[in-house]
This record gives sequence, structure tokens and C-alpha cells, in this order.
Amino acid sequence: MPFNITSVNGVVTFTINRPEVRNAVNHEVIEGLEQFINLIESDRSVRWGIIASEGGRAFCSGGDLGEFHALETSAQALPMLSRMTELLYRLATLPAPTIALMDGAAVGGGCEIAAACDYRLMQSGAKAGFVQGTLAITTGWGGASLLYEKEFGHSQVIQLLTESRVHTAEELVEWGWITDTYSGDKQVALDRFLAKFAHIESSVLQAYKTVAIRKWKQSDLKSRMMDECKHCSILWESHAHHEAVRRFRDRT
Repeated sequence: MPFNITSVNGVVTFTINRPEVRNAVNHEVIEGLEQFINLIESDRSVRWGIIASEGGRAFCSGGDLGEFHALETSAQALPMLSRMTELLYRLATLPAPTIALMDGAAVGGGCEIAAACDYRLMQSGAKAGFVQGTLAITTGWGGASLLYEKEFGHSQVIQLLTESRVHTAEELVEWGWITDTYSGDKQVALDRFLAKFAHIESSVLQAYKTVAIRKWKQSDLKSRMMDECKHCSILWESHAHHEAVRRFRDRT
């Protein structure tokens, strides 16, 4: 299976299980993410939602170009982009707080998934970057809108997006995007982090999350994310994007 979903003591975990392609997102992973989101939306007893991955080398390398390269026009790309944008908006607005447990590199859409979560724990020494610009496109799953809405200062956000390069976990902690780094076993690190909240009722965690969700709804975050993905779809059909994808696939 390209993904696993587990539920233990109120902690629901979605694990991408495609280490052979650096946990790239394909249609099956999208289906799994939807199942994970549906589960948490329908069960108010869930205390935490976790996004994780297998293999230890990569958290997520974004969309699987081997599968999605056949999408050549804006009209062909938009259904995939808009579906993922819808799912990341739903991930961001889940009633339970969420954590991206990043035990390896995250690039492109992998960073957009992480941006939709409330917390990001990243393995020390790992790297992450919004590198979509190197493929002549912008963030296509609403990640830029999430960054500007949720995160640190404007100058850091626009630099993170426009430089289109990877940064170390330590740099990203300093900037304020990564919550904390860890070394050693990721489950131990997650348990240590969750222990900080063990004395807090789930109703309190969810109530504070509701305050943030109310703000995002008032600012029309969903529409802005959808506009962002539509703009990406326009760039998707450009000659520059197709050439960049060809060069990338030739290298790999």
C-alpha cells in the first residue's frame, strides 16, 4: 500500500509509504489523504492528526512527476491541482491540531502539505524548500496562501517562495516555520512533543484551533488558495515548465 492510516489513543496518523520515489504524491496517496481527513472530520474524539512517511530519507518530494507529467495543458492539470488544494484547505481547517512529522527532506508539494499542518517537527540536518520555481511553476496546492496567512513575516515568506531553494531544518527553525528539530527516533520525538499537551483536554485544543479556523474563513482563505492553484495551472502548460520537467526527469 502506498499509504497507511492508524489510530491509537486519539492520535490518527497518515503515513506516505512510497520511499522508492521519495514519498512522492500520486493519485493513490491523494485518495489516502482524503480518507485520513474524512476520518478526523467525522470523529470529534480525535486528539491529534499526524502526517508522516516511511523510509527516513524524504518526508515528501511533492507531486510524482512520473505520474503527473502526462498532464500537459491547464485543463488537464487543474483537476489534480484543485483536488489537492481542496484537501490541504480541509487539512488546515481540521478540528484537531495537526503535526507534520518530517523525518527527511521535503520539497515542493511536500512543503505545501507541511504548511497546511499546525506544527512541523523536522529531523535535524534534513532540508526543505518550496522549489516549484525551478520547474517554472508556482505552488499549486495553495501553499503560498497558507504561508502568508499562517506563518512568519512577509519578507521571510516571499524569500522562501521566490528563491526556490532548499534550507536546513535549523535555518527554518530560526525563521519560525519549523516548530522544532529532533534527532534519533521520530516516534520518540513525537511522543515527547505530545507529552507537553497531555494535561490539556481535547476540547481546549479544539477550541483554540476553532479560533484560527474562524479567522481563515473570514479572510476567505479557501478562495485564495483556489485562485493560486488556477494560476499554477496556467503556468503548467507553458513551454518553460515542460522543458524544466524534461530536464529534471532526464537527470533522475
